[in-house]
Amino acid sequence: MTAIHRAGLAEGIRLGLGPAGAAFVLALSFGAEAEARGWGVTLPVVFSALAFSGSAQFTLLTALSGGTVVAAVASAALINGRYLVMSVALNDSLSGSRLRRALEAQALVDASFIFAHRNDGRYDVSRLIGASLPQWVLWVLGTAVGALTAPSADLMYRLGLDVVFPAFFLVLALDEVRRSRRALAASLLGAAIAAALLLVTDPGYALLGATAAALIGLIPEHTNVREETS
Repeated sequence: MTAIHRAGLAEGIRLGLGPAGAAFVLALSFGAEAEARGWGVTLPVVFSALAFSGSAQFTLLTALSGGTVVAAVASAALINGRYLVMSVALNDSLSGSRLRRALEAQALVDASFIFAHRNDGRYDVSRLIGASLPQWVLWVLGTAVGALTAPSADLMYRLGLDVVFPAFFLVLALDEVRRSRRALAASLLGAAIAAALLLVTDPGYALLGATAAALIGLIPEHTNVREETS
């Protein structure tokens, strides 16, 4: 059984502070919007603590306002479908009992997944968990502050806080693309899929469809080793 290494955990926490700050800003919006829709303060905070997924939470919040509970839950589940692909990639890096593996996999969020990626194609689980800890704390805290203070959408826009989260993840994506040809191929394919789907459907479904490009990660990488002879 592989232990959680302190050095990897500490490095993950350090790396996770950046996306944690961005998560706090996004959580402000979620908490304020949820409170405005009559959720109160406690429910959004509990939801953020248990779900810990900005895309799914905003999807559910939006879908509930114009549809049934079943449709809202289904939409939130679909938007998180990317984690199925990410969990397949992470699986070989987990060890121990099924319970331990299941608990460690709860730390799987977008930024942490990128930070945990090693050059050999595997993932540092200690770094993954460490990076997710500050993100979870500030996501829940941001939701609470947003629900309590209810900042207006206009204020968020004027301060430029509405672009902090997507801008940060763009930087992460660019860093990953520079390190991996498969990441570059997945990014280009995902962009092409999204662009095509935008012609026939809503942005949310286009984004969901674009995640299919991540299946490129299931293709084994072959390294050509050339032996030099003198």
